[in-house]
Amino acid sequence: MIKLYHAPQTRSVRVLWLLDELGLPYELEAVTYTPPVTPFSQRTPSGKLPVIQDGDLIMFESGAILEYVLERYGQGRLAPAPGTPLRGPFLQWVHFAEGTAMPPMGDLVRQMFKPETERIAVVAADARVRATAALNVLEKALTGKDYLLGSSFSAADIMMGYTLLWAKWFALLTDQHPNLTTYIERLEARPAYQKASRS
Repeated sequence: MIKLYHAPQTRSVRVLWLLDELGLPYELEAVTYTPPVTPFSQRTPSGKLPVIQDGDLIMFESGAILEYVLERYGQGRLAPAPGTPLRGPFLQWVHFAEGTAMPPMGDLVRQMFKPETERIAVVAADARVRATAALNVLEKALTGKDYLLGSSFSAADIMMGYTLLWAKWFALLTDQHPNLTTYIERLEARPAYQKASRS
């Protein structure tokens, strides 16, 4: 059984959401998130969140965990099979969520954690520009689609859904993002999302 080290509102929401969407058994180890003074300082086996333990395996990085769980336990659910036409777009959006859209929001968070006298306005302003550019890419990609891959929900939507929660927290979504607004509402209506976001 997978053991998930989880703190509310952290990236471990992605893993918890995935486990519930797949209906997999798991053990939840509650961790209190502490604003990091240094990297890898959370109270988990690797110092990061999320972390899973699956037998002898201890693993961090939400996107990597997501791919691992899908490969080992997904039984073809929530991801297109390797070699199929949608596999490339699926991997693109899984990695876009954390590798492109999330970094500028991370910059905003780091500025928030600094004492006010140490915050750098130009860094925050630049982060907002980069985040908006990523959101605009998503807005266009969702034209005429319910989900990133079309009409079917996938684990790419789990990765992106958490990223878009941050976009909401930072008030980055505007009336220029109608597709994203309805997309987020669609994701938030899912029972597994609602359970993960409350845990």
